[in-house]
Amino acid sequence: MNFQNNSHGKALLLLGFSEVPDLQLSLFVVFLLIYIVTVLGNLIIILIICLSQELHNPMYFLISNLSFLDISYSSVTQPQLLSILAAGPSKISFAACITQLYVFMSLACTEFVSLTAMSYDRYVAICKPLHYPILMNKKVCLLLATASWVVGFLDPLAHTVVISQLPLCRPRVINHFFCDLSELLNLSCVDKLFIEIMSYVFGSVVGLPAFLLTLISYIFIISNILKITSSAGRHKAFSTCASHLTVVILYYGSVLIMHMRPSSQHLLAQDKPLSVLYTAIIPMLNPLIYSLRNKDVKKALFKLTTVNLYKS
Repeated sequence: MNFQNNSHGKALLLLGFSEVPDLQLSLFVVFLLIYIVTVLGNLIIILIICLSQELHNPMYFLISNLSFLDISYSSVTQPQLLSILAAGPSKISFAACITQLYVFMSLACTEFVSLTAMSYDRYVAICKPLHYPILMNKKVCLLLATASWVVGFLDPLAHTVVISQLPLCRPRVINHFFCDLSELLNLSCVDKLFIEIMSYVFGSVVGLPAFLLTLISYIFIISNILKITSSAGRHKAFSTCASHLTVVILYYGSVLIMHMRPSSQHLLAQDKPLSVLYTAIIPMLNPLIYSLRNKDVKKALFKLTTVNLYKS
C-alpha cells in the first residue's frame, strides 16, 4: 500500500465519545469490564475445549476457532477505545488507520465464513448424521477453519488498497472510536456514491454467499427437525444448533442494520452504539451463549473444576 501521498502525511484524530465528557470515566469502567469479560470468557471456552477430551470434535473445534476470532475482533478496536476514554481524543497515523480498517474488515469477513462453516457442521450433524464422521473429519475441519481466515484476509485487500489511495481534503477528524469506513470516506473528496457501491460489491463477495449458505443450511436443518416425530427428539436436535443460531442472528442482524443503510440515514448518535454492539457486546456474549446453553460445555467445565479442586 502506498502511503506517500501528501494528503496522507498528517495524523488523524479519533474523537471517541467526546460528546459526553461527563461520562468518560463511567464508560471507561464499563468498556474495560466488557473487554476483560470478552477476553477471559473466550479464553476459558478455548481452554475447556482443549483440555476436555470429550469436546474434541468438529463442532467444538469450530467454536474454539470462533472464540479466538472474537478475541481478535474485539482487540482491534477496544484497547483504542479505552485509551481515548482514559486520555481523550487520540491521534493515529494514516497508515495505522488503514491497517486497522483492513484488519477489522478482514476479521469481519472471517467471522462470516466461520459462521457459515459452523452452520454446515450443524447441517451435516442433523441432516446427514450417518455421514458425519466422513464429511466432517479432522482434515475437513482444519480446511474450513483455514479457509475462513484466508478468504477473510484476502477479500478486503484490494478494497483497502483503493481506499488508501483516496485523496483527503477535509479536516482529519474521525468522529468515532476507531477508523470506521464511512467516517474515513467522509474525509475524501471522491464521489461518495461510487465508493459506497464499491464497498457493497466487495462486502457482498463474501457476505452474501456466506449469508445464503447459512440460510439454506438452516432451512434444511429446521425442515429436518420438524420431521422428527417425538417432541424430545425435536428438542434434542434443535438444542445442538440453538447456540449457533442465536450467534448468527445477533451478528448478521447488527451488521445488516449498520451497513445496509443509505449514507443519508447514517447518524452518529446511532452508528456508535451499533458499532459497540458488534465490536464489543457480541464478542462478549458469544462465550456466555455457548456456555450457558450448552450442556457439554458446562459438564466439561464442572469436571475440570472438580478435578482441579480434588488435586489441590
